[in-house]
Amino acid sequence: MSSAKPQSKQPGTADLNNPLYYLENMETVLGWVQSHHGDLLTGDELDRLASFHSLSRPARALLTRMVMRTGDLFRSDKLNYPELGVPESRALEELDGADWLDTDPLLSLDELFRLFTLGELRPAARPLLEAAGKPANLPKGQMRDALFSQFPDPLTVGDWLGQHAKPVVRLKTMALFDRVRLMFFGNLRQSWSDFVLVELGHQQYEPVPFTPDSRAFQHRSEVDLYLAMHRCRERLDEGVPAAEVWLDVPGPCENAWLTSRRDRLLLELGRQAERQGDRELALDAFASSGHREARLKQLRLLVRLKRHQEAWAIASEWRSHDLSDAEAQGLARILKRLASRLGKTPPVPPARPAIRDISLTLPKPAMGSVEYAVQQHLHREETPAFYVENTLINGLFGLLCWQTIFAPVPGAFFHPFHVGPADLTREDFVSRRQAAFEQCFALLADGSYPERILANYRAKQGTTNPFVIWPVINEELLSLALDCIPAEDLETLFRRLLRNVREHRSGFPDLIRFFPGVTDTEKRYEMVEVKGPGDRLQDHQIRWLEFFAVEGIPASVCYVRWQDDGVME
Repeated sequence: MSSAKPQSKQPGTADLNNPLYYLENMETVLGWVQSHHGDLLTGDELDRLASFHSLSRPARALLTRMVMRTGDLFRSDKLNYPELGVPESRALEELDGADWLDTDPLLSLDELFRLFTLGELRPAARPLLEAAGKPANLPKGQMRDALFSQFPDPLTVGDWLGQHAKPVVRLKTMALFDRVRLMFFGNLRQSWSDFVLVELGHQQYEPVPFTPDSRAFQHRSEVDLYLAMHRCRERLDEGVPAAEVWLDVPGPCENAWLTSRRDRLLLELGRQAERQGDRELALDAFASSGHREARLKQLRLLVRLKRHQEAWAIASEWRSHDLSDAEAQGLARILKRLASRLGKTPPVPPARPAIRDISLTLPKPAMGSVEYAVQQHLHREETPAFYVENTLINGLFGLLCWQTIFAPVPGAFFHPFHVGPADLTREDFVSRRQAAFEQCFALLADGSYPERILANYRAKQGTTNPFVIWPVINEELLSLALDCIPAEDLETLFRRLLRNVREHRSGFPDLIRFFPGVTDTEKRYEMVEVKGPGDRLQDHQIRWLEFFAVEGIPASVCYVRWQDDGVME
């Protein structure tokens, strides 16, 4: 067994010029998990990972390649990796001797048909098909169906195809590598290729302190719980009836991060149950899910089932909650429909504010978009205009709240290569950081926010942040924004952004125009949404524009028509 110690320092990334760079990245993953999650692994699992390092470099590289591929079965003649520097057969022999492989595995009929071609299967299948009264030249799918009833049990490849068949090996430890992958990524959606086969060094990542308290998984049972939920989701995706999967859905837990995963699983189970006609199960699943989409789906299904009184009671209670604009809009439509059917007075919808609009007729540019045409038309040295869309307000927020966004909250960061927190779009993203966000907003109140924003802009230049698009946020734009946008407006915008990060990060107007020479603080900037001929506002854009109108934030929609008699050069 190797005496190599797992990593404790911040890991680096491999150079793609190294033909075995993927092995270096795999060793980074294993070292990170052994160092930070070793207490969540059994003694046997730790020994197995430690023995990885005692293998020769070619054997470690081949094992990494096998782990990265789909499934745990491999034809040895299909393993072709010249960068190993030795024959693949020698590396396979070493892996077999170290008990990483089963060199004579049992294969189901489906596994056999996945591994071998029709031409390879036909000689062995011909006498079996003829004995069953079937043509010997059946296509592969029909051949499999014809043989399935005769061979329900798995056999070795030699028993299936004869002793001269190409050898097949099974990797014994794929479940362990899946567990490692989960603890490193924080999910099983990402494959090994998402880390092992990419060059991570071209990005700068914010260093986040990784402590035992900040881990998403505190106990091995929580890893097991995630894996159980993942298997439930896989079965749903494979078409297993939702009623069968429902029986295996784990119960509630105290881990907030895992609770959010369970909420998403129940939301999907409810969708599948509804599609499968099991509406009562769908209602139960939606009611059990805390996902923000589940309540609307529950109400819409109750309406379709004509259970109007029940839907009214749930919807009326839900109105008192803090809702995103999209949730409030959907709920209002349901309440209006229910009120007409129950003879009740529908809630009075809030008055729709008027959205300011202007019209421009411009020569059609030979190149470029309508947004750039308007930006060029509006831009003056004394009143500069910029095409920013969703980047400026998000960027200002990201720079002001940088330290809060990258706080080591449990379940937010799993490894050193995160662009942002894993819980960014989760319902409890803000509540788990509420005090820290309020401290950021206090900087807006006391006027010290420009120093924080500019300090982070200079110190974090090029470091990844889910809110900051570095090529767009330059010093000129930043200085004008800090000079012309009042702190009160920034706080208003940031607080709405945090009400639903997933929805509210988009929908901002295309352009912003600054008026630095104006002394009236309410008229020193304006945001402009540009709509070309035939284009119209989207729902999320309308919600932002109506919000601007209510809050007194200067914004307008610019409708553009093209002149018929010229082309702007």
